[in-house]
Amino acid sequence: MSTLTKILIVLLTISSIFLCGIVVTYVANADNYKKLYEDERQAKQLAVTRRDAADKQLEQSKKQYEQQEDKLNKQITALKADVTTLGGQLASVKRENAELLQRVTDMASVVESASQTAKQQTQLFKDAQEQLKQLEARQTRQGKELDETVAELIAKTAIIETLESDKKRLEEEKYALQSELDKFLRQRGKEVSFVPTVTPEVAPAPPPIPSVPREIGLKAVITAVDLKHAIAEISIGAAHGVKEGMKFFVTRGSQFVCEIVIFSVDAETSVGDLKRMDQLQPKVGDNVSTNL
Repeated sequence: MSTLTKILIVLLTISSIFLCGIVVTYVANADNYKKLYEDERQAKQLAVTRRDAADKQLEQSKKQYEQQEDKLNKQITALKADVTTLGGQLASVKRENAELLQRVTDMASVVESASQTAKQQTQLFKDAQEQLKQLEARQTRQGKELDETVAELIAKTAIIETLESDKKRLEEEKYALQSELDKFLRQRGKEVSFVPTVTPEVAPAPPPIPSVPREIGLKAVITAVDLKHAIAEISIGAAHGVKEGMKFFVTRGSQFVCEIVIFSVDAETSVGDLKRMDQLQPKVGDNVSTNL
């Protein structure tokens, strides 16, 4: 065998050994690559799955975000509208508050004026009551004086009647004495010019005729009533013949209500005390008259 052949055989042997080692290495590494490939493929599929899930979740999050954004925008729009409405209501409330404050101020002035008027009316009423008391006292005093004067007048009338009777008797005695004197002088031839004066018989003064109230038939209506102080105002006065102390009867339809005794008279109106109020109370518009 030649050297070249031996060299070729050696080379072939080495090559075969080398190739065997390469094949063994390849086979050994092939399993690892396949496993790595499978792992990579599975990891890729897992990553793709996760990516798809993340994309879906992202889409859902986007939809939820958009829905939430739309909802918030709608709420913001509604809140802006509410703010505008509340602003208008606030302005209206401020105007109403200003008006109410002005009304309160006006009412305070009105109440103050009414209070002053009430005080003045109360003072006037007190003055009227005081005047009424004075008038009643004066009327009572004058009544007593009148009774005393009437009694004194009756006594003096009786004295005058007695004096008139005595005067008549004396005149008659004087006439009888003068007649006897005339006869006595004539018997002696003397005459006396004598004109008999016979006092005419004076009739006794007639007793005073009691004043009978004349039914003048005044009619009116009640124009104001103050039940607290039991007084009322009627629609006629001095121009119609009303006088202090006159009594009026108050009626409503066919029902008797009360009496009014006048204590203050003006030209067109009169004011009096309410008397004999039983069940019904007088009111504005009730009829009043001096005769039932």
